[in-house]
Parts: sequence; structure tokens; C-alpha cells
Amino acid sequence: MDGIRYSHPNSQIIGKPFIGDDIRPTLAGKENVAVNHGVLAPALRVFTPVFDDSRRQIGVVAIGISLSKVDTQIAASRWDVILTVLFSALVCAVGTWSLVRGLKRVLLGLEPQEISTQFQQRQAMLHSLKEGVVAVDTDGKVTLINPAARDILFNGPGNDIAQTPLLADLQEVLQTGEPIYDRELGCNGLLLISNTVPVRDEDDVVGAISTFRDKTEVSQLLQRLDGMVNYVDALRTTSHEFMNKLHVILGLLNMKSYDKLEEYVLQTAHTYQADIGEIQHRIKSPVVAGFLIGKIQRAKERGFTLTLAEESLVPDCPNEKQVTVLVTVLGNLIENALDAMSGQAEGEVGLLLHYQNGWLSGEVSDDGPGIPEAFIDDIFNKGFSTKGENRGVGLFLASQQLRELGGSLAVESEPGVFTQFFVHLPWDSKRKSA
Repeated sequence: MDGIRYSHPNSQIIGKPFIGDDIRPTLAGKENVAVNHGVLAPALRVFTPVFDDSRRQIGVVAIGISLSKVDTQIAASRWDVILTVLFSALVCAVGTWSLVRGLKRVLLGLEPQEISTQFQQRQAMLHSLKEGVVAVDTDGKVTLINPAARDILFNGPGNDIAQTPLLADLQEVLQTGEPIYDRELGCNGLLLISNTVPVRDEDDVVGAISTFRDKTEVSQLLQRLDGMVNYVDALRTTSHEFMNKLHVILGLLNMKSYDKLEEYVLQTAHTYQADIGEIQHRIKSPVVAGFLIGKIQRAKERGFTLTLAEESLVPDCPNEKQVTVLVTVLGNLIENALDAMSGQAEGEVGLLLHYQNGWLSGEVSDDGPGIPEAFIDDIFNKGFSTKGENRGVGLFLASQQLRELGGSLAVESEPGVFTQFFVHLPWDSKRKSA
């Protein structure tokens, strides 16, 4: 611990004191690194204390290397370091370019801001759609379902999508890669119209998506449109008949057949009062009146008679939905009655409409073949029909629409004698009784 050398490359200085103050920290038990001028030349020196088994310092180990050798080594390896750094930078640049190009391809060339905007637009679109949307990946796992789809698929006892025919269509499209359009499916008591198409990445099928809607809503819209069309047809028919009568009057005037003209005008006026005038007098709602005029004409074209009971009286109604439902229900019942009598040489459909205390009651009867007793309890079920496939929606919709308004639809029938339907619905007229 006196700084005496015990070893050195130069044997002549062994046993002599160590030169330099940079050994002193190590003699105190601390490691030290320093640059100093030793016996040979300026050098980089490292000092480490040596301890015995009892942790008592017994000496110092000193290692030194000439600074000229350090400079030579640095000079020799400088280009290696530069080349290594340049090569690493090149590899990083190529890797970054490849990664960015791959991400661009996966992200369809969109920038992050564009992706965020399109995602928000997609979410808003899915929430605004009335149609249900369900998407699956290649394993058949559901990856997307919008609120409308949740309401339709999970609003009932069978709230497991795996048990619905919808998933079977998605699996079929995944396997075949062929789209399925306008397929009717039953789910939770609803009749759905679905379109299922594959999702492709170039030529590979990477998923499938199905859009669907309650067919009941579509059928309701069609029946409402049908009621309005009947009203327009009735006006068109009346217009044609009026023009024909004007031509007859003009001809009689030209012929100066005034007696015949008077007789014809009186007969026309009587017919008007008996048919159109009587309806307009009893049915104050223009839409319902026009609808009935059209149905009377249609019944005549088919060889039957549609008769409005003399005690019928319907005030006008400002509630468009109630008017639409009444036209839809009566249109369905009258058409069913005409179809039921299609095998007869003649037949009559009777109609009674009566308003009292905010409620409208109606009766539609026919002298057709009637309804077999075994079918009475099923005629209001969706899909039930004696007319063939893809039928059985009209009475179901009529009953459903009446129930939504708080009304009802009932039936009585005696096979071979008659069939009579009873309609009851609220009617928002200003009159309190009739």
C-alpha cells in the first residue's frame, strides 16, 4: 500500500514507486480512470483496488494503454463506424419505405385524418339506416351490427343470431362467393327481406354483409299506395264517364231532340244521386269516398255488386293515419270478397260504416263460399292463405295496423252461406256522435 511496483513490462522499474497522483483515489479503495504520463508515454490508465478475504485492501492493479495506440485504433476503425452507420441508415430507410407502402396499401391510400373522417361518417350512416346491417369475417364471426339490426334480431324470444336463417345466408355467401338478393326470412315473428353479398379483397372473399328490412313495413307502404291509386282511378273513371255524358248531351242538342235530352239529363242526375251523390252525402271523407267509388266500379267490372248500406254515415277525419288504415283494411277485405266469389255467376258485397262517439265501426259481408271452420282461427296469421304460396300477408297486416291504432278486426262465417268481417277503429272526427 506504499505504491511500490510488483510487476511491469519493464523489469528494471519493478520495486520502484509508482509515478503519478492518479493512483491515490484507488489507494483509498476507489476505482479510477485517468489519462497521465507514465514511464513509457502518455497513456489511458485504469486503477482497481485489490482486497483480501477479510475485505482489507492489500494493493492496486493498474492497467494502461498508450494514447498513440488508442488513436491508431480509432483511426483504423473510423471508416468501419461510418460505413456501419450509413448502412444502418439505408436499411432503416428501406424498411420504413416498405412499411409505409404496405400500410398505404392496407389503408387504401388514405391518410389518418381521412380514415378518422370516414369512420365517423360510417358510424353515422349505420345509425341512421332503418335497414338492419350485419357483417361477418371469413370465420363467420360477426364484426358489425347496427342498431336497427339489433332491434329486429334481438327483440324477441329467439335473440341468438346463430339460430336465425340470416347467419345461414351469410355462411352460404362466404362459401360460394355468390350474392343472394331479395330472400324472405322469418325471424322473431317478422318476415324479413334480405340481401347478402360477399366482401372481396381483389379475388378473395374476406367476409360477407347482409342488409335486411321488415317486409311488413314494405307491404304497408304498398297497401297505402294501392289505396291512393284506387282513389285516383275512381276520379279518372268518373271523369271519363262525365266526358261521355257531355258528348251525349252535345249530340242530342245538335239533333234538337230536346225531349230525349231532358229524359237523359234527369236519368243521369238520378243515377248520380243514387251512386256517387249518395256516397258523397254519406261519406264525408273525400279519400274514403273516392276509394269506395273506385271499388264499386271494380266490382261491376268483375260482374258483382258492391252495396253501401243506407244507414252508413262517416264524418270527415283529419287524422291521415286513421284514413289510410281504413282504406287499407277495407280494400283488403273487399278484394278478398271479390276473389272468394270469382267462381260464381253473380254475387254481392255489402258494406256498412257507422260512426259513434269517436269510433268507426264497419261490416264487410259477402255471399261467397265462406271460410271453413278449421281455418277461422288461422286467417289472421302471417303467411296463412288458401290462394297459394307467397300470400297470406293482407289480413295479417290489416289486423296489425288496426291493433296499432287500438282497434280490432273479427270475422264470422258459415260455409256455403256468407262471410262477415267486423272492423272497429278510432276516428278523430269533430262530431261526437252520429
